[in-house]
Amino acid sequence: MFYPLLRRFFFALDPETAHGIGMTGIGLLNRAGATCLLAGPVPPDAVQVMGLSFPNPVGLAAGLDKNGDHIDALAALGFGSIEIGTVTPRPQPGNPRPRMFRIPERQAIINRMGFNNDGVDKLLANVAAAKFPRSGGILGINIGKNFDTPIEKAASDYLTCLDRVYEAASYVTVNISSPNTKNLRELQRDDALDALLGGLKRAQARLADRHGRYVPLALKIAPDLDEAQIQAIADLLRQHRMDAVIATNTTVARAGVDGLPNAEQAGGLSGAPLLAMSTAVVRKLSAALAGELPIVAVGGIMSGADAAVKIAAGASLVQLYTGFIYRGPGLVAEAAAAIARQRRA
Repeated sequence: MFYPLLRRFFFALDPETAHGIGMTGIGLLNRAGATCLLAGPVPPDAVQVMGLSFPNPVGLAAGLDKNGDHIDALAALGFGSIEIGTVTPRPQPGNPRPRMFRIPERQAIINRMGFNNDGVDKLLANVAAAKFPRSGGILGINIGKNFDTPIEKAASDYLTCLDRVYEAASYVTVNISSPNTKNLRELQRDDALDALLGGLKRAQARLADRHGRYVPLALKIAPDLDEAQIQAIADLLRQHRMDAVIATNTTVARAGVDGLPNAEQAGGLSGAPLLAMSTAVVRKLSAALAGELPIVAVGGIMSGADAAVKIAAGASLVQLYTGFIYRGPGLVAEAAAAIARQRRA
C-alpha cells in the first residue's frame, strides 16, 4: 500500500493542515473508485451490538470527521461503522491554533481542538447528502455542548442535539469526557451524570414514539477515572438502561511521553501511550457491568494485536482514531482479522 509514503509527506505538514488535505484526498480517491490504493477489502464479520448489525467490529471514532463531510469516502475504507462529530447545537471555532501536536517517537497525538464544528444543521445536511446511511450503513453521531453554555445548563445542549440528530443516526453518543471543553468532565460526577442520563433517556423514549424507531444511546467516558468512579458510572449506566458505553476518550496524563517534544502541550493525549490505561478501564467496566450492556473500546489501538486485546478485555466493538493516522487505512482490515482470530480462539 502507498500509505507509508503518504505519511512521510503528511508528517512534514502541520497536523491540522495535513488532516484537511488527507480527507480531501480520500474523497477524491473514493469518487474515482480508487480507495483500493489505500486499503484492501475487509472480510465481513457481522456482530450484533445495541440491536444493530455491524458488518465488522472495527469502527471509526468520532473526531476525524467532525461535520460528516467525508462519510462515504471513509466508509469505503472498510469500517464497520462511522461515528461523526462531536457536534454542538451552534457552530463554534474551537480553541486557537495550533491545537494538535504529534509525538511520533511514541505514536501519539495531543489535541485541544475544543469541539470545533459547523453546528448540527450543517452536519445533518451532510448526512442527508451521503449514500452510506441511506444504504443501511451504521452511522453514529457524537453530541456535545457549546463551549459558552454554562455547565449547569449543559443538559439543554445535549437534549437539543439528540432531538435534531435522532432520525439521522443509527446510534447517538453522548460525549462528556473531552478534556478540551472547560468543566465538561464534571458531568461524569454521580449526581450530574444521574440527572443527565435520566433526561436523555426520557427524551429517547419520546423520540422513539415520534419517529417509530428506537435509536440507541451510548456514553463516552474518560480514561482518567479511579475504580470507585468506574463502578459508580457502571451503576448509573445499568440504572438508566443505557445502550452502550464507549471507553475511552483521550487522557490528561503524560505517562510514556514525558520529556519528549510537544509532551508539555495542554490537551488530551491519544495513541500508543493510551493503550494500557484505556484497556484497564474496559476491563474494569466489563467486570462491573457483567454483560448488561456492551462496551465499545477506543484508545491506543495501533495494531491488530491491540484490537484483539480490547476484545479480550471485554469489548464488543473497537474504534480507531490515532492508529488510523499513524498506520493508515490498512489497519482496519488488520484489526478486523485479529478480532476474528481472537473470537475463534
